[in-house]
Amino acid sequence: MNTLKIRASAAAIVAVASLPLGAAQAADDPVAFISPAAEPVTVGTAGQWPPDIARLLMVRGAQSAAISPDGGKIAFASLVTGVRQVFVMPVTGGAAEQITFGNGVTFFRWAPDGSGLLYGVDNSGDEQEAYYFISADGTSERLVMPAVKNGFRAFGAYSPDGTKFAFASTERNGQDFDLYIADLATGAAEMIYEGKNFFSVRAWSPDGARLIVSETVGEDGNNLYAFDIAARRMDALYKPEPYANVDSGFSGGAGFAFNPDGSGMYFSTNMDREFTALGRHDFASGAFTVIEENAAHDVEQPVLCGERYLLYTINENGADVLRVRDLKSGKLVAAPAIPRGVLNITCAREAPLALFNSSTYQGPGALHIWRVGARATTPVLRPTMAGVDPAKLVAPEVVRMKARDGVDLQGLLYLPRDLPEGTTPPVIFDVHGGPTGESRAWFDAVAQFHVARGVAVFKPNVRGSTGFGRTYVQLDNQEKRLDSVRDLVDMLDGLKADGRVDVSRAAVKGGSYGGYMVNAVLGLYPDAFAAGVSLFGVGDWVTGLEVASPALKAADLIEYGDINDPIWRAFYTENSPIRLADRIRVPVLYSHGAMDRRIDKAETEVMVRALRANGVEAPYILFPDEGHGWRKLSNQLFYFRREAEFLAKVFATDEVGSTSGTN
Repeated sequence: MNTLKIRASAAAIVAVASLPLGAAQAADDPVAFISPAAEPVTVGTAGQWPPDIARLLMVRGAQSAAISPDGGKIAFASLVTGVRQVFVMPVTGGAAEQITFGNGVTFFRWAPDGSGLLYGVDNSGDEQEAYYFISADGTSERLVMPAVKNGFRAFGAYSPDGTKFAFASTERNGQDFDLYIADLATGAAEMIYEGKNFFSVRAWSPDGARLIVSETVGEDGNNLYAFDIAARRMDALYKPEPYANVDSGFSGGAGFAFNPDGSGMYFSTNMDREFTALGRHDFASGAFTVIEENAAHDVEQPVLCGERYLLYTINENGADVLRVRDLKSGKLVAAPAIPRGVLNITCAREAPLALFNSSTYQGPGALHIWRVGARATTPVLRPTMAGVDPAKLVAPEVVRMKARDGVDLQGLLYLPRDLPEGTTPPVIFDVHGGPTGESRAWFDAVAQFHVARGVAVFKPNVRGSTGFGRTYVQLDNQEKRLDSVRDLVDMLDGLKADGRVDVSRAAVKGGSYGGYMVNAVLGLYPDAFAAGVSLFGVGDWVTGLEVASPALKAADLIEYGDINDPIWRAFYTENSPIRLADRIRVPVLYSHGAMDRRIDKAETEVMVRALRANGVEAPYILFPDEGHGWRKLSNQLFYFRREAEFLAKVFATDEVGSTSGTN
């Protein structure tokens, strides 16, 4: 598991208990919510336009796909059953067989010998995982490690021989991540290092002697160590000053690619530079040698295929460009053509095969096999389009504008097609979470749904987003937090000058940290947007930072400041959305998962309570069986239909080409 960066899911209306929020929260003041009771699932007619949201949500592809070490099989996750499960298929293509059937799977990893997969499950999104091992054919399964109350885990890596695995866990005190090595056969685990805040294992060296360990230092920085297993000694490899990423690029659960003999490893970092560069660490000398860097883009997710070829990607405006480097000659070689979008790469250990798992605006999770050195790839799995015509889906356009203080801003704009002449569509600002996330050019069923109904979608990358350099990602830290909120208003002004959308009918939407941004911009700039849609966001930073999950707290200290410091407590007391709630005058749709361990549902309820007390429309949907986001298809269907109804009412239009309220 990578560092948790996202703050990136009832049969009747009932009373809801909440964590205390001081004066803003009354224990005897329950919040009524809209019940997500079961309802008939209608899916519309294949090929109709605009399509029903069910068909778009049922557009399916492979998630987190990984090729087996021997190159014979592919494992991937899918929500096709309505719950995230693991499927296995031959590398040559053909039918994929479902092998897991319980609670939704949170992650999986092939065993080094390819005999099976270790996977995690939690309880309705509470992120407290149990670990299971299942054979590759799904006929044999066993519990390796039960979930522990208040025990968050982060899987790390297998030992080279596959008999053990390393992971991090908070089970000692519920707060700090310690490091463990467990026996895969028995589940017996030994704590090997007592950590503070968030330590995690990122790789296990080929000789079995050391673990590569990351220590979180802010959301966009970390320290890197080599842990000597026999000596129980943590040796620092890189502790950048000022802090930086020595861990950037996440592929197949690692982000680090070892030479087969263990003499060195490849990874990306933005130490001493603006954008992440790809390089090699030599263990004998301790030197880091840059292999490729780019003046304007991040170089990411290195994967070593055999001993000769290093594969990696360049993030260009949210889309990945594949690179292949011959380590023998040191030169780039021709890379196979891959559809423009977002790419994940894994390589077999015992065969010259690479698996590409790509997502584009026209479909998610296509799988291609590349025999290393060949001119072209072989498609083995295409997305299931559920009757949706991919030719009618809309490609995002990169849009740039200036903030009022001169900072360059960027976002992705989805514009409806075939609108009647003289009309301009309303627009939804869809703000990503993080804050160190990025709006990227992958398949987005909900954005395509809104666009098909005649509503533009704009995905802003405000300051603090990744993908635009080290300076940019730190422009919203601590006391500069509100500058990123202001960016939303400046971007709205930029779209007004552009003239292709109706900014008088603009709604702002976001989940997690994006939900905070909705609450904040509506309070700070009450005349900018016509409505808000806040999903599981922060309403009061004081309580939000106090009760954040352990992995988040480690990053929060730099990103937000220490909430136990009187200076920062005073800052967030004054600048939290709840202190501005009396300025919000537009309707806001709120939603949360009762099992959320990153942001408590009280953060949403305090905002709902405040807006309703002021006579502002604030419908609230609470999912009792979801955590930080909606995992279950039934809940996604319920929620996004309600979201569409809410926005149609705000925009006074629910059909393509309506001119109501246009300028």
